[in-house]
This record gives sequence, structure tokens and C-alpha cells, in this order.
Amino acid sequence: MPSSSLNITIISKTRIYPAQKSTMKTLKLSVSDLPMLSCQYIQKGVLLPSSPYSSHQLISFLKHSLSLTLSHFPPLAGRLLTDSHCYVSIVCNDAGIDFIHANAKHLSITNILSPRHDVPDCFKHFFTLDRTLSYSGHFKPLVAVQVTELADAVFVGCTVNHAVTDGTSFWHFFNTFAEICKGGGGNKVSKSPDFCRNNVFNSGEVLKFPPGGPKATFSGDEPLRERILHFSREAILKLKQKANSGRLLPKPIDNGIPVFAEILGKQCNDCYNAVNGKTINSWKKDNEISSFQSLCAHLWRSVTRARNLEGDKTTTFRMAVNCRHRLEPRLEPYYFGNAIQSIPTVASVKEVLSRDLSWSADLLHKNVVAHGDETVRRGIADWVKEPRLFPLGNFDGASITMGSSPRFPMYDNDFGWGRPVAVRSGRANKFDGKISAFPGREGNGSIDLEVVLAPETMAGLENDHEFMQYVSTAVEKTFCQPL
Repeated sequence: MPSSSLNITIISKTRIYPAQKSTMKTLKLSVSDLPMLSCQYIQKGVLLPSSPYSSHQLISFLKHSLSLTLSHFPPLAGRLLTDSHCYVSIVCNDAGIDFIHANAKHLSITNILSPRHDVPDCFKHFFTLDRTLSYSGHFKPLVAVQVTELADAVFVGCTVNHAVTDGTSFWHFFNTFAEICKGGGGNKVSKSPDFCRNNVFNSGEVLKFPPGGPKATFSGDEPLRERILHFSREAILKLKQKANSGRLLPKPIDNGIPVFAEILGKQCNDCYNAVNGKTINSWKKDNEISSFQSLCAHLWRSVTRARNLEGDKTTTFRMAVNCRHRLEPRLEPYYFGNAIQSIPTVASVKEVLSRDLSWSADLLHKNVVAHGDETVRRGIADWVKEPRLFPLGNFDGASITMGSSPRFPMYDNDFGWGRPVAVRSGRANKFDGKISAFPGREGNGSIDLEVVLAPETMAGLENDHEFMQYVSTAVEKTFCQPL
């Protein structure tokens, strides 16, 4: 896309305050929040069809709905504060958030969405607080929303402090904003956030910073390419079948006949079918490599091959996981804040490339399954012994970091005039090997991967038939069609 097409006009910038004054006390940042202070703000947004309102009506309506939404999320309208004991907290002081109205009427859906090409730079201009570190929440808003009007669409870009929210909390806030809009600006919401801090992530340890705060742990200046790669449900099921090849039940017997995993799959919805004392769903969780794990292994092998690394070099696949349901007792599903940990899976380049998909997928699977209550608590205890920032980046040129999740309800954001056409992100936290997983727009188990790689690695991936045979471009036809 030519650089001249990136000209986006900022029409107005306003401060939005909660509709109701906050009565909430300060919230101390947790063991999972503090490491994110050196990360950039999360930037995610949705491309919506054109609204039926005039520009003035649309912006007024969105501002009003956002104000109501902030009343349900008072910490997001606050600021960070470091006290004399070096504790960092969110002060719920109703300081407000930024709202930007922008115009890009020279852009349309068809010329910014194409699965056959790189993501155009215009999306980076649909967000504000660009390259802002989360530590800056001490003196900058914790949230900024930019609404950009296109020729035939509206992009709602949301930027949120990563030390205040993880992906689960981010999409809860964003979905609530859409829910209030669709409800005509009413104040009722279906799912309220849980602000409790009485859990294992709460700690008396502090993370001290040099004057001026931390620096980003990656440069952000290296040349990069970014593509959205779409994987249909059928393609992912093929990968899953390949990853699970040879995996059988541990000799369960039904009338003297062994019951194999493929038969088990047909019964997976019947929680009363038990195998060796476990329900079928429990067995599947522990033993079956999931669709997403299969896709991750496929990506790991292919990117490693495209990088042309030495065989004895170590390669790492990092996967961010939600810990809310992994703890015992579980945290509330809508616990507000960060409740994530990173699972690293390590192998030599030679092992990853010389063995089949099932081997790499099994490594990922075992690490994910093992990350239960005990592992989560051990990770927290290790951090308390040695408080540190989250080392975001690709330091050895052989790493992949998987963020976001295809389980996030990114397309459940009907603001009142139709579901999103696409989900996109900004410039934040991107480096060679940073991958983000989105649900496919058509649902039904499809997945979009936002892939960020060095140009030569991306070119190698595009020329890798073993990888690209599973990538679909047919989704291009659905961009302008309602689902």
C-alpha cells in the first residue's frame, strides 16, 4: 500500500470519565501484573461495517457508552502509583481515558484486507499510545480508544495498559463496551469483573525500577513482515489427526474389544462414558493433543526450518496460558488483571526438524497438561524469590512467542450494526517470532494466526509447501459478507 494512503486525519481528542464516581480502593499490582510494566500497552481492535448513524451521532453514542462501561471497570479510568514502600498500585481516581476520533475515508475494506498480502501499515495508525510502556501508566491514561471512519467501515481500536489487564480482561472490557452500545446505551451488563486480590498472585514482594522506569526488553527497530494466516477447521483437523497418529487409549476394554482413540472421539460429549476410572473428557484433556497444540507444533517446525538454523542450536516455543482455571481453587473466570504465565518448550533444531509433527506436538502438549495448580504456584514462588520483568523478545534468533488465544471472544462484539469484519492489532509488542492467535471469523474451530517474522524468514515460510498447504485464502471472499 503506498505511503500516501496512510494519511489519517485526527479530528478530535477527548477525555472520557466514568458515568459514576468510583468508590473502589486502590488495587495493588500482582505477581503476574508487575512483570508486564516493561511491556507495551495491548493494542487490539475490530473492523466493523459502516454504521447507520451520522458521524456526529456515532461518536457521541460511542463516547456515552464508553463512559458507562468505565463505571463497571473503575481501575481502567485510574492511574498507577508507586508508594514509599515501592508497591505499585492502581489508584481508582476517575482520571479518565483518551478518546480519539479519526478519519480515513480514502481507505476501504477491500484495499486493506487481503490474506494474500502483508498486513498494511495503516492498521498501526488506527491506535494511539503507540510504543508506550505500561510503566507510563503512572502519568498517562491506562486506556485509549480510537475510532477511525473508513469509506465503508469503522475501526474501533483499543489500547490498554498490559500491567493492568491480560487478554482475558482486555476482551471482557471490550465486549462489555460493545454490549452497552448494542443495548442502546443502557447500564446493565451480563458479566461483571471480579476485582478481588485475595489470591495466590498477591504478594508482599516488590519490583524496583531505575529512575524513569524500565526499558523495553526488545528493540522494535528491526525490519519485520506481518501476515494474517487463516487455517480452516478442516485444515486444523488434518493437522490434529497427524499429530495424534498412533496415540491409543491405555488398553480400555469394551466387551473384550479394545476401544481406540478414534472411537473415543465419537463419544467425547458423553461425560458418563468412563475409561480406566476417568471420564472421556478428562482422558482427552490428558492424552489427546489438541487442535491448537497441533497447529502450534506445525508452525514451530516450519518457522524453524525457514530460519535455516544450525542443528545443534536450541529453539524455544513460548506459549502464554491463562491460569484462572488452572489454580485450585479456581479464580473467577472474570478475575480482572493479569493471570497468565509463559510455558517454554525447548528442543534442538535438529530434533524439531528430523522428527515428525507428532513429536513436537507431544512436547507442547505435555508441558501444557503439566501446567496445573502446583506448577502455577511454583512459578509464583520462583518470581517472589527473584522479582523480574517479563523478557519479551527473541534474544537468540531461534524463539517463537505465542500470545493471545483463539478462545477469546473477539467476534462477539456487535456494537449494534453487525459483527466485526476482521480483528487486527497495532504495532505493540511485535518482534521476529511474535505470533498472536485469533479465532477465525467463521468460527467452528477455524483460527487466524497473526505472524510477525524477519522478511527472509517470512519468504521462506511462504515458499514452504509443507506449511502453506494448510493455509487458506478462500476466506478473502467472506470479508464483505455478513455471517
